[in-house]
Amino acid sequence: MTTFPFEIKAREGAARTGVLKTSRGDIRTPAFMPVGTAGTVKAMYMDQVEQAGADIILGNTYHLMLRPGAERVKRLGGLHEFSGWSGPMLTDSGGFQVWSLSQLRKMDKDGVTFRSHIDGSEHRLTPARSIEIQADLLGADISMQLDECTDFPCSHEEALRSLELSLDWGQKSLDAFGARDSQTLFGIIQGSNFEDLRERSAKGVVSQDFGGIALGGLAVGEGHDQMCRTIDMTMPHLPDDKPRYVMGVGKPIDLVESVARGIDMFDCVLPTRAGRHGQAWTWEGPINLKNAKFAEDTSPIEEGVDCPASRDYTRAYLHHLIKSGEYLGSMILSWHNTAFFQALMAEIRLAISENRFEALRAELSRRWETTKSAPKPDESP
Repeated sequence: MTTFPFEIKAREGAARTGVLKTSRGDIRTPAFMPVGTAGTVKAMYMDQVEQAGADIILGNTYHLMLRPGAERVKRLGGLHEFSGWSGPMLTDSGGFQVWSLSQLRKMDKDGVTFRSHIDGSEHRLTPARSIEIQADLLGADISMQLDECTDFPCSHEEALRSLELSLDWGQKSLDAFGARDSQTLFGIIQGSNFEDLRERSAKGVVSQDFGGIALGGLAVGEGHDQMCRTIDMTMPHLPDDKPRYVMGVGKPIDLVESVARGIDMFDCVLPTRAGRHGQAWTWEGPINLKNAKFAEDTSPIEEGVDCPASRDYTRAYLHHLIKSGEYLGSMILSWHNTAFFQALMAEIRLAISENRFEALRAELSRRWETTKSAPKPDESP
């Protein structure tokens, strides 16, 4: 198994900042990965994503295998060339859709059979096929093992069955991945909110010796406090020398609290999804530009973010665009939110290196206390 060099440069408590080195560039950690589900970060140009400060983006195996088709992407040069993104790229395995599209799939011990949400055509996804799509056809720098995510809440029995299946699929994913020079594979811990099962899953995944370790089964409706408890019960069983990735998380307060517990990588659709619905994230919390109070507000979205979208357009103009249904409103807000999330990660990295992360954490927790309510699970296919 190829393991990318991972250098931890500074620590404060459990929080750490460092660099994960890939053949396509360095990933500064803690890192937030914008989600490029179908080969695009929605409503953004790739150069905007890069200029916003992102070192790595995420692509989606399920969506790309359906449209335009993974083999077609390969013929067109791989996902990097096809999409115009030259930096590192991580792809999810399709495992999230095993959970979110339960009405469209049949699962067995060897894999999952999907009915496409687009045209109803049948597709088969196994650990080996998932690796073929991610690593061989799309050309991901970081691939994820195929796993199964349980509902929240679920029974202890169901969580145990799921984690054992995921461990088996993890080994099959490793076997299919083999030895590679410039790509790596991450394993995924399951176990719902049960401490004994999180320990069992973590120890199993660690023993399989992946290039990095992800915490799955979060951002499925469990809420901020339960998310933190689940991370707390898992971290003691993880090695120090490999990157740790919480999948699908999340809100800015979720990122801060996860970093405080030793997490290095994140992804979430929130920045662009919020932008498409008129919401902008700021250092004081989220604001809804649909609100009438912004109709004559000539201040920028957020002066404290060095991005044209954040500083060059007034809240009044954004209010007008959103209320008018103009595409430009969604584009500007998606750009701003992506830049804000990257600015947050940059500030976190700097704070850890200057030994003031706990002070930053306390201040942001005070500002964002009201955003800790339970998140709504991603309902998109």
